[in-house]
Amino acid sequence: MTKPWRQSWGRLDLWAVGTVVFAVISAVPVMAVIYLALTPGDNIWPHLVSTVLGGYIATTITLMVGVGSGTLVLGVGSAWLVTMCRFPGRRLFEWGMLLPMAMPAYIVAYVYTDILEFAGPVQGALREVFGWSSKRDYWFPEIRSLGGAITMMTLVLYPYVYLLSRAAFLEQSVGVFEASRSLGRGPWRSFFTVALPLARPAIIIGLYLVLMETLNDYGTVDFFAVNTFSLGIFDVWMNMNNVSGAAQLATVMLVFVAVLVLGERYARRKQRFHNTSTKMQPLPGFPLSGALRYLATAGCLLPILLGFVLPTLVLLAYAHRHYDAELTAEILGHAGNSVKLSVLAGAIAVVIAIVMTYGARIKGGPLLTAANRIAAMGYAIPGAVLAVGVLVVLGGLDNSIDDFARRHFGLSTGLLFSGTIAAVTFGYLVRFLALSLGTVEASLGKVTPSMDGASRSLGRGAFATMRLVHLPLIRASVLTAVLLVFVDCMKELPMTVILRPFNFQTLATFVHQYASDEQLGEAALAALSIVGVGVLPVILLSLTIARSRPGHGAEPAAAQPIGREA
Repeated sequence: MTKPWRQSWGRLDLWAVGTVVFAVISAVPVMAVIYLALTPGDNIWPHLVSTVLGGYIATTITLMVGVGSGTLVLGVGSAWLVTMCRFPGRRLFEWGMLLPMAMPAYIVAYVYTDILEFAGPVQGALREVFGWSSKRDYWFPEIRSLGGAITMMTLVLYPYVYLLSRAAFLEQSVGVFEASRSLGRGPWRSFFTVALPLARPAIIIGLYLVLMETLNDYGTVDFFAVNTFSLGIFDVWMNMNNVSGAAQLATVMLVFVAVLVLGERYARRKQRFHNTSTKMQPLPGFPLSGALRYLATAGCLLPILLGFVLPTLVLLAYAHRHYDAELTAEILGHAGNSVKLSVLAGAIAVVIAIVMTYGARIKGGPLLTAANRIAAMGYAIPGAVLAVGVLVVLGGLDNSIDDFARRHFGLSTGLLFSGTIAAVTFGYLVRFLALSLGTVEASLGKVTPSMDGASRSLGRGAFATMRLVHLPLIRASVLTAVLLVFVDCMKELPMTVILRPFNFQTLATFVHQYASDEQLGEAALAALSIVGVGVLPVILLSLTIARSRPGHGAEPAAAQPIGREA
């Protein structure tokens, strides 16, 4: 007979212990980076301060401001248009605006550089048409520049803002718009004075995610030679062979992260909005009239064409033109490496997420809540920073095991963890555990506590309740969590470059290597594979958003056309 719930509290302590242990393990790489930065063996900090630090700070801030501004305009504007206005193509744009999210920024950078550089087809056609012979005869924007990096990242990162802004607009009550219109405010003034302030918390979170992704980027800034902190960490580590200097730059980068996190929390302080009515009606559809209809269509279509359709078509053409059976077999091997690592990381991340969220559910308390938050902070840390911490931790562990084996057994164990698949998997887990934690926690939170009580009254313990009651109810979210971690691991570049074993390639590192050698055609098939995998969560997200508002299938009555402000 199964022990009653209260007699199994000793077992429940294992859930709490597991939650705390996983949180500590997740935090160790970050703590290692800070410790190494404060106690360097070879201190080159004065040299970094006097030479490159100022440039890294200025370039990183400029990049973040540029990408943040661009994604705000594109994301919020398009979200409002497809949610509240009626114009040709709106149904298509509802999910189409998310497609660039499947395209990693570094792949877009490779494609547009190939198209827009001096030897590319665009400038070649201009020289042919106008009779220009050299670069001195005309001006053309330099794609490999800070402005080019801002443009590339904006094209693929705006869906973060669009996603959360659209969800916020869908959740807003029709009553507030009716009240605004009754006070004589037209659709555009209602947007700026009512809808935008109500959606502000969601917009800020989207912007925060964009800025974190901007900080984490390595492939784009490396290809464009834009000296940000991510590129600086690689340069100091790989070229100067100074881990302490890389850790010191990584610590400064952590200050940027802390500022972003605190800024996001401060911006959303006391921002609580509630619907004034439980009756959810279809949102009013404002038909656009005249030229506004076509401007809205063009404004929504252009980011999709530039951020997804054109790069995909170019990659398809390159893959067809440069098809080689031997190279394709090599790419399949790299794809196998990517899938193996991503599946392993996704499965382990979900198991850890279930343990941590369920432990917090059954035990509660501020300690376990804090443990979950600590474990989730890895997603806010750029991959280059985490890679430094992971290598420091695993390198220390390898040295300790080797020293023990030498002293007691006269054997050298060598490197057991550093430079292995275990190191890459550990790095992925620390960085992307937040995705599985958030997904599982949100789903488990929707399971009513009465389910636990019913299971308790039947004599089920904690593990049996989780296995027989909760897991079947949250199965779809568990699969979604695995998918999200899987896709992000497939695209991850900076951590993989640093932590991968010798002569071990994934799709991301293969594409980066060939594109850096100006051989994008040979890497096109691998790039398409990454993009194809990235489309999966886009489909899930678009379906989730469309169904997020009760009565989403109903068509609202047409409102007054917008051509001139009422």
